[in-house]
Amino acid sequence: MSVLSTIQAPIQKEMAEFEPRFRDSMKSHVQLLDRIMNYIVKRKGKQMRPMFVFLSANLHGKTNDVSYRAAALIELLHTATLVHDDVVDDANMRRGFFSINALWKNKIAVLVGDYLLSKGLLLSVENKDFNILEIVSRAVKEMSEGELLQIEKARNLDITEDVYFEIIRQKTAALLASCVAVGAASTGGSQEVVDNAWTLGEKIGMAFQIKDDLFDYGSGGIGKPVGIDIKEKKMTLPLIYALNNTTKKERKRIINIVKNDSLKSKKVREVINFVKKSGGIEYTTEVMLRFKQEAMDILAKFEPSPSRSSLEQLITYTVERKK
Repeated sequence: MSVLSTIQAPIQKEMAEFEPRFRDSMKSHVQLLDRIMNYIVKRKGKQMRPMFVFLSANLHGKTNDVSYRAAALIELLHTATLVHDDVVDDANMRRGFFSINALWKNKIAVLVGDYLLSKGLLLSVENKDFNILEIVSRAVKEMSEGELLQIEKARNLDITEDVYFEIIRQKTAALLASCVAVGAASTGGSQEVVDNAWTLGEKIGMAFQIKDDLFDYGSGGIGKPVGIDIKEKKMTLPLIYALNNTTKKERKRIINIVKNDSLKSKKVREVINFVKKSGGIEYTTEVMLRFKQEAMDILAKFEPSPSRSSLEQLITYTVERKK
């Protein structure tokens, strides 16, 4: 049994029921759209977001129709942002499959993203799930701001640790925060309960993104190809720490490589070695584990239950995964 299957055990019924409900929420009367929707459903990933929604719902109460719609809304809006991202990044692949824009071109991909967005909004509005819509809309706003902040800062490579945390809080952690928050809200949780759930999800999201950034340095086995962030001039925590703990001359040399030679494999390897020698990997790992512990401390306040146990395992999986 895989780690994720074990984690999913308390919400096996919910995950099985979610699949047809999600398919249903994407339906259209346009043949082309239906074909594309089928393609999107087929290439689904680990389905971590619905898992967080259902585990959070069971942690705070009991899964119900609102929980299913909340999970579908998050998947619809998140899929819309991914389809649009692939157009913006001119990316031809997504999770080992061809992207929508690679198969159907940019114009159709943008319209598909818009369609998914509108389906998500209607799903909530028609069922009067306004509090759920508010939580997820906040996450989408944060994600857009985080992306733009990263683009703005990448031009000058002047990212401080504080700015880096703000970028990943918005770009990655906000979405996971919304998953845990809507799970709590779907069971009728108070504003205080929902805010606490958001904080829990945010801590997990921060640890998740930092783990992703460590993969760029070949830390943790397989994962994404080494050096991708450096090639894309993304300043992540290992590099920020290393640059803050070196001489002025060395800092200037490394920044120059990232700015001008980031497409040369040999030069990228130089940056990776510099970060490793500077203790950037150890420092970043410490920060990641701190966020993990903060999430665990919030969870410890809940009564022991299968859902709490699965969330604890999911947090551990987040920082120990190999890809």
